[in-house]
Amino acid sequence: MNAPNLIADHKVVVVHRVGAVLVALAIATFGVLGFVGGLGFFDTQGSPVLGLSSNGLLSTISIVTAVVLIAAAARGGRLSSTVMIVVGALFLVSAFANLAVMTTPYNLLAFRLPNVFFSIGAGLVLLILGSYGRVSAKLPDDNPYRTAGDDDERSEDPSASLPSRPKTRAEMRADREMAEASRAVVSGSASAEQRRRLAEIDALRTHEDRRARWMAIEEDHDHDRGSAMA
Repeated sequence: MNAPNLIADHKVVVVHRVGAVLVALAIATFGVLGFVGGLGFFDTQGSPVLGLSSNGLLSTISIVTAVVLIAAAARGGRLSSTVMIVVGALFLVSAFANLAVMTTPYNLLAFRLPNVFFSIGAGLVLLILGSYGRVSAKLPDDNPYRTAGDDDERSEDPSASLPSRPKTRAEMRADREMAEASRAVVSGSASAEQRRRLAEIDALRTHEDRRARWMAIEEDHDHDRGSAMA
């Protein structure tokens, strides 16, 4: 239903783009301060930066990540949403991977426990922002992430094609007669008239159309019978 280029001022798109920029600024600040401090590139001990431990490699990764987020936000809401989800997942993976090597010589990013907690928090924030208004079982009609496929699925929803309840006695009688005729066909006791009527309404798509046609057949039958008696 919507083209890949999303409506730029839609609230969902604004949340994705602004969220990506804000997270990018926080990460970039951490990275820049690490460079300003002249940290060793592969120093596994790290040095404190904003309450976290960092080295040159982690600072570089932080700045690259910030640039990717800002570039995605500049391109559009869909891309920024996707990038935030991917980066958020990578933050969570990084948190647990670096926790496993934190006390070993393979602690190349100089992680400490505050870094692990920060990575988990940042990862969850990115996942929530990236998924906002996009990952849902039922998206509103004005949501820019709705696609034509969503409408197709809705049209194929069995609940959308349930027959309406009869509103008049004539409709109730028609429903009852159609049900009786169907049961008679199954049991092999249907009359020729019942078979003819069922064959005539069989090609109609909806129950309402079949009911209306059945009632029209009944009216024609009553009219013909009245004419014969006259």
